[in-house]
Amino acid sequence: MDLIDSHCHIDAEEFDGDRQAVLDRAAQAGVKRIIAPAIHAEGWPKLKALAEVHPQIVPVYGLHPMYLDHHRFEHLDALRDWVARERPCAIGECGLDHFVPELDPNRQRDILIGQLRLARDFDLPVILHARKALDEVMALLRRIGGLRGVVHSFSGSHQQAMKLCEMGFMLGLGGPVTYERANRLRGLVRELPLEHLLLETDAPDQPGSGHRGQRNEPAHLPHVLHAIAELRGQAAADIARQTHANALRLFTLSTLPA
Repeated sequence: MDLIDSHCHIDAEEFDGDRQAVLDRAAQAGVKRIIAPAIHAEGWPKLKALAEVHPQIVPVYGLHPMYLDHHRFEHLDALRDWVARERPCAIGECGLDHFVPELDPNRQRDILIGQLRLARDFDLPVILHARKALDEVMALLRRIGGLRGVVHSFSGSHQQAMKLCEMGFMLGLGGPVTYERANRLRGLVRELPLEHLLLETDAPDQPGSGHRGQRNEPAHLPHVLHAIAELRGQAAADIARQTHANALRLFTLSTLPA
């Protein structure tokens, strides 16, 4: 099975000591490509350099809301220049985080709006972080218009999920779906349209139930796949085939040669 990890921070310092081994394990597990969204401007050059050395890595550039202290409004202009030059497959990771109280919501919103407008101007999908802020993020998507993308680590309601699907967005599912106590999320997974789902790890964060307390990595993606297949009562190969096609379509990626 060919798998695409649609959200993995493979450039994180947690992987600096053994990144090649992590990538080798991912390839052995069938994870042929890793979408790697940046978190702040200082990290863009490192991510670009890693992608040049490791063809598995597909770099994406953006300004993550949880790293607000790193961001300056001039970074939006820098991001426009970076995107025009590097031609990434998406903008992100961007979004809103209202879970962390010290993150200024107005400044977060302004930086997100700048990135959404940039994605619209370049006709690129957005990789969205929306924690305790999904309704507001969805309102901004409607306000800007002409957008597509994925809400990663989706944890919203069935109604929100279906509205996002109607808007042309995809929903990223990762380690949380493997936990038996995640009743609402696991119930959603049984019902959501498969053509709107993506598999992700969010490594090194959000390990699944079989790796709790450990560093997550893209080789664990098959655990997410099999959990979803079991919940839906479908063959893992069918889930893999469709989610792989979904990622190719959203990010306009070519099929890898056999």
